[in-house]
Amino acid sequence: MAYTLGQAAKATGKSKATISKAIKSGRISALKEESGAFRIDPSELHRVYPPLPLGEQNETQNETPVDYQNDGNFKALQARLEAAEDRLADKETVISDLREDRDRWRQQATALLEDKRSKGFFRRLLGQ
Repeated sequence: MAYTLGQAAKATGKSKATISKAIKSGRISALKEESGAFRIDPSELHRVYPPLPLGEQNETQNETPVDYQNDGNFKALQARLEAAEDRLADKETVISDLREDRDRWRQQATALLEDKRSKGFFRRLLGQ
């Protein structure tokens, strides 16, 4: 049985953003369903991230009452929820990447400003 993004995160103790980033970078292969949810083969996941010991895994992943699980609306809503969680994890990854880029650009701009200021100061000091 294939893992969803959330189940994969619980099985490995990693965040969904970490698993999503590994899928996007190609470290883990996964299938993306029409709903947008990922399906990750357990052997593929555990090739990169070892499973947690059974006592450490969160066993509450499917504690929904059985009456609702047979309802077609429940399954559709669950698929939409998983897809939304996947999109949210993707957006969190993008935000993290953008923050890193911003910090690098800020650092580069600051370094360039400091270079120009020091050259201008010394030129004025030496009268050039």
